[in-house]
Amino acid sequence: METLATFVMGNVVQTVSLVMDGRQVIGLVAAALAAMLAAQLGWHGTDRLIAWRGRPDED
Repeated sequence: METLATFVMGNVVQTVSLVMDGRQVIGLVAAALAAMLAAQLGWHGTDRLIAWRGRPDED
């Protein structure tokens, strides 16, 4: 019975450790995606602003 309890506790500890490491990786990936999205939106917004400012005034 002691061997089974040791085995189960070992698996629980390993699973918790894996989940904690996974959360860090998921956070890093989410931050990278958010930065890429912000850069893309900033680039697109700047493009539109320049195009809008470059148009001659229409009466």
